[in-house]
Amino acid sequence: MTEKIFLTTTDALFPQIGRSVSIGNKKIAIFQLSDGRITAIEDFCPLTGGPVLEGTVSGEYLYEPLRDYKISLLDGRIQDPDEGQLKVYELLLEDGDIYLKDASL
Repeated sequence: MTEKIFLTTTDALFPQIGRSVSIGNKKIAIFQLSDGRITAIEDFCPLTGGPVLEGTVSGEYLYEPLRDYKISLLDGRIQDPDEGQLKVYELLLEDGDIYLKDASL
């Protein structure tokens, strides 16, 4: 059985606004897209070394706040012409609660 970790509730999210959750020493940025989907990525940009939480969300992309890198919130890939990858976390939604599906960070 897969271990799950409670992160937050859907009521605590606002469309296109990030919410930070810490698990141990890992920071996770959770976003609710304008179409209602909820995604979670690591709150760390490998190109700037800074957090991504305060970036601007447009569609399924996040524009990193320091250098405006375009990051897919679905697969974590930094878009061309830049390169890089952020970890995407698999979520489980149950009765308005959001869980990290696999606890191995």
